[in-house]
Order: sequence, then structure tokens, then C-alpha cells
Amino acid sequence: MLTHALDIVTSAGILYVVALGLLIIFGVLKIINLAHSAFLAIGGYVAVVATEFHVSLWYAIPIALIIGIVIGAILEATVLRPLYARPLDTILATWGISIVVVQLITLIFGRETQFAASPITGAISIGDITYSEYRIILLGLALVLGAIMVFLFQATELGLSARAVIMNEGLAQAMGINTRFVRFFTFCAGAALATMAGALITPLVSIEPNMGLPWLINAFMLVLVAGSSVISLGWATLGLGGAQVLVSTFINPIIGGLTIIVLSVLVLRARKTL
Repeated sequence: MLTHALDIVTSAGILYVVALGLLIIFGVLKIINLAHSAFLAIGGYVAVVATEFHVSLWYAIPIALIIGIVIGAILEATVLRPLYARPLDTILATWGISIVVVQLITLIFGRETQFAASPITGAISIGDITYSEYRIILLGLALVLGAIMVFLFQATELGLSARAVIMNEGLAQAMGINTRFVRFFTFCAGAALATMAGALITPLVSIEPNMGLPWLINAFMLVLVAGSSVISLGWATLGLGGAQVLVSTFINPIIGGLTIIVLSVLVLRARKTL
């Protein structure tokens, strides 16, 4: 029973880390960032390169974060900025970016499945069981990231500006808020969180060019349920991610893989009828 409980909360933490970057871009910019999966893959391959050079993942994570900021800044300034008034075009643009990134990764690394070394391979004793220490650390990182994001949104001038943009961008601009900078910062932060998440999850998954696609689908459904709230995303990952773990464990892993999608659709449908 304790093992299942730990599986639920740690899986929720992992999903939270993966979905957080997508949430802030969707919440502030109102765009569906289909390049999120490509950013996850970039982070994954940063970890692969680190493993090949016998560098600890703890060093690869900040490198992935910096790479995400740089890529996000370039893409926001050159591709997305002219398209914010055309939401459908932003979907097509981010989808195109994802395709390009995946093909570049394939050209450089090939299509073979690769793996990254975990910085922590041990287990810790909790009650009568032993459990993966790395998954526990990921849960702690998810809680820290969530707390940081809540602080940024609630207690900083930039966060207040972002909240104003979320509520009414036209009014925010009329009040003198630099909405262009808010958009720029938000996309860079979302890209950086995605590449960092890609590096963080690599010890738990196999790495190949399309590794981010399944994560994107689940993350997007969780974001639709959560809206623009960082706290609501935590509850969504705990509830729906926990259901996925239970279904995968007690019924069937294939059905479990569909759990978040199905439950998200039901939640959104029920919310619409209320």
C-alpha cells in the first residue's frame, strides 16, 4: 500500500515538472506550444551527451536550462512574436518547430534508443519498504518549483504583470505594462522549464527523438484541466496522474496510458455542463 502511495505522489511530481512549462506559456500567452515535446527531447539529449562525457546529470540540468532559455529567446523573437494575434498560426508554427528539432536530433544522434545515467542509483528505506531515492528527489524538486512559481506570480512585479496579461491583455497594456517583455520572458521560462524537465526525467525513461510526444499529450490535457493556475496543476497531476498509476498497476498499463486523456475529457465535459 505504501509503495502504491509513493508511486502516485512521485508520478504526480514528475508530471508536474513536465507540464509546468506548458502551463505558464498557455496561461499567459494563450498559445498551444506543440514545440514543448521537442524541448523535452533537447533536455533529454543534453543528459545523453553528459553521460557520454561522464558528466553528472546535476551539471547537465542547468546546462539544459540555459539552452532552453537561449532557444526560447530566439524562437519567440523570430517566429512567434509576429503570430500572437493569429492563434492558429502559432499552433502550426510550434508544430513546425517541433518537426525541425526532431529531425535535427535524428541527424545528429540517430534514431536509436539511448539512456542517460542517473546521478543517484540507490534506494531509501521508508517504513518496511525501499524506494527509489531519485524519484523522491524529483518529488521534492516538483514541490520547490511549484513554490517558486507561486511566489513569482503572487509576490513579484513581473508575476503581477503576467497575471494582468492573463486576465485582460488589452487593459494591461493600457495601464503601461510592457506586454511584449512579459510574453518574451514567459516563453523563455516555459522553454527553459521544458528542457530542464527533459533532462530530469531521462534516468527514468528511454531517450529517442520523439520521446517528448507522449509527455506532451498528457501534459496538455492536465493544463486544460488546470487552466492557468500553478496550484490547480498540482491537484490535477495528483488526481489524474494518481488514477493513471492505479489503472496501470491494477488493470492494464495500456489502458493506464489513456487514463489521463479520458479523465481530462470527462472533467472538461462535466465542467461545461455545470
